[in-house]
Amino acid sequence: MNPKLREKTMESLSAVLPITGIVLLISVLVVPVELGTMVMFLTGAVMLILGMGFFQLGAEMSMTPIGEGIGVHLSKTKKILLVLFIGFIMGLIITVSEPDLQVLARQVPSIPNMTLILTVAVGVGIFLALAIIRIKYQIDLSRMLIVLYVLLIVGSFFVPKEFLAVAFDSGGVTTGPMTVPFIMALGVGLASVRSDKNSASDSFGLVALSSVGPILAVLLLGCFYKPTEAVYSLGGVAQVETTRDVAQVFLYEIPHYMMEVAISLLPILLVFVLFQLFTRRYRKRQTKRILVGMIYTYIGLILFLCGVSVGFAPVGAGLGSALASLRHPWILVPIGMLIGYYIVKAEPAIQVLNHQVENVTNGAVSVKAMNRSMSIGVAVSIGLSMLRILLNIPIQWIIIPGYLIALVMSLLVPKIFVGIAFDSGGVASGPMTSTFLLPLSIGVCQALGGDLMTDAFGVVALVALTPLIAIQIMGLVYKFKTDQLQKTAVAQLGIADDSDDIIEFEEV
Repeated sequence: MNPKLREKTMESLSAVLPITGIVLLISVLVVPVELGTMVMFLTGAVMLILGMGFFQLGAEMSMTPIGEGIGVHLSKTKKILLVLFIGFIMGLIITVSEPDLQVLARQVPSIPNMTLILTVAVGVGIFLALAIIRIKYQIDLSRMLIVLYVLLIVGSFFVPKEFLAVAFDSGGVTTGPMTVPFIMALGVGLASVRSDKNSASDSFGLVALSSVGPILAVLLLGCFYKPTEAVYSLGGVAQVETTRDVAQVFLYEIPHYMMEVAISLLPILLVFVLFQLFTRRYRKRQTKRILVGMIYTYIGLILFLCGVSVGFAPVGAGLGSALASLRHPWILVPIGMLIGYYIVKAEPAIQVLNHQVENVTNGAVSVKAMNRSMSIGVAVSIGLSMLRILLNIPIQWIIIPGYLIALVMSLLVPKIFVGIAFDSGGVASGPMTSTFLLPLSIGVCQALGGDLMTDAFGVVALVALTPLIAIQIMGLVYKFKTDQLQKTAVAQLGIADDSDDIIEFEEV
């Protein structure tokens, strides 16, 4: 095995193993699960591990250099209209190909699939173009986010409650495994040609702004479509008796995901080919490496999506229903928090973000620190999701105060943490959320007789919210530590109070 692939696979193993162990423990100690169902789940876990390994290596070899290359050229382009047009087209193309968005669109039957997909894609395209302009002209991210989220909060009061959760969920699912590596690398490329002190912090924020666009677009769509009759349907676990039955189930589903991922990757491949033809940026060896990376990405996404959809999703719905039917359904809150703490580590784009953060900050913000903060944030969000279903709490009661807290904090933390925090929210709500946590919430909601559109939907939105606060708390801790070190240095050395000269980034 390729040494790099082995390294990525071992990282995936350490990320997926905890959530797999938790589900096994729940099935043994709390709610028994049929043996065939558990075999399907474990087979899905193996595919998940292999898929994440291939995907991470593929994204590193292909998505990152393509995104950075395009970002560098866009940053050098003087024609503002051309920059806006290219940003819009790239956002549109990549979003239409995002697998997570396809999953969400199928769950809202009151709106034609393509109508919802194109609405979200236009929202991403417009806001990706704005995000590129922000980096190019060094516009403050905090102020942009405050204005945009105020618009979101105001707009939420004019949309039917049955549609509100779907609108906020759409912002989370848009930034999935296809879009995140490309968009993040695009930001790094845009900022790399600058030498000012804010270039590192400005390389983040594209994912954050690209997540806002879909929410605004779908809120606007909600004024015309009333999805009161929308129904979420999730098939049960396939009935299997032998290992051959298990193999047949997965082999039967794989061709579907081969086609889905091929359709998803084709637009990005076309963008690369056109970019290379016009710029000749990459040498022959680099081109070959990018194409091999595309193949790795293709294999990884097939294995990942098939494993999580066929093996994980039905188990999530079954567990949710069984836990909600217990004598004390309040156990859902701590169990949900435990699942949330570990499941975020299995999101394929999370590791891409974490390594990108560590590289850009020269180790100041470590992978370990990012993982810990993200896990705490998602644990809180799943606990709130379970509480919301149990008590029928409207999503606005959580979303609006949560975003207000995050926006106020954005004015207090170092700039680089603002971009990282708001990017992390979009990245956290990936395929593991839409294919395991959402079915888990739906299973709970069905067992308790709740309204799926107002109670179950919204878990993606909460998963996208809490990391914003968790990462910025990490930023406040970092700021406090550096301030204390600065004061100590001033006291000991008697030098001027200038933190830039006294202290470099230290690991958080």
